[in-house]
Amino acid sequence: MDGKMLARLGAIIFVAVAITATAIEMTRKEEAPASVPVRLHEFSRDPLREGQRRCQQLGQKAAEDAECMRVWAETRDRFLSRTPTAPAAPDGR
Repeated sequence: MDGKMLARLGAIIFVAVAITATAIEMTRKEEAPASVPVRLHEFSRDPLREGQRRCQQLGQKAAEDAECMRVWAETRDRFLSRTPTAPAAPDGR
């Protein structure tokens, strides 16, 4: 068998396999999921998260808002795993 004949035979076999795979895939039925996915974790209300949203909505004015400054400090402390620092006394002690 010469090279051309072998190449033609290989091409015919390849096309036959591709057509068979296509026919099988087209006749296959989609299976419905066994069950509806269940949410594994329900998020509880986090007052810090709500404060962050409020400050986000304030935009530039949040930089002057004392409550936003407190929320940002608490967020930073939580992120850095630090214990919250007590606010400084008004007289500097």
